[in-house]
Amino acid sequence: MAETLTTLKTRRSCRAYKPEPIEEEKLNAILEAGTYAATGMGKQSPIILAVTNKELRDKLSRMNAAVLGADMDPFYGAPEVLVVLGNKAVPTYVYDGSLVMGNMMNAAADLGVASCWVHRAKEEFESEEGKAILKELGIEGDYEGIGHLILGYAAKPAADPPCSEEGRLYLQSVSL
Repeated sequence: MAETLTTLKTRRSCRAYKPEPIEEEKLNAILEAGTYAATGMGKQSPIILAVTNKELRDKLSRMNAAVLGADMDPFYGAPEVLVVLGNKAVPTYVYDGSLVMGNMMNAAADLGVASCWVHRAKEEFESEEGKAILKELGIEGDYEGIGHLILGYAAKPAADPPCSEEGRLYLQSVSL
């Protein structure tokens, strides 16, 4: 448990990446961690798109930047992008997809891989262009983008962790 807590306490979002891709074994382990996330009623309904193709990665980056209204790479140069999509037919799809994202972020940190959750997947995959991407990949159903998990090796050291408990943890004994 001590190693798990260390990973949880030291994981930070990264916004500057080296260009080299992560090893396939590490990517597969991160993906596997996502598939073991807890889900409402055990439905295991979220899906994960592993984007290692630079052309598709860059297309998603442009789409994301357009939603953001900025002329930048919102994936901060990260070579890989995992997109989590939630099945809207499942009532807990947003929570389930969020747990998938969390599992993968923590697994990445444990493996020495930097990551960051990037929003706007919802808007991207609600667009006609996003729907066309899913169709081209053979993904059918009513899915909503939950988030992008960008992955790679950090180009600079992570910031020191802040105190996470101050003002956020309330303990109350309950007697019945």
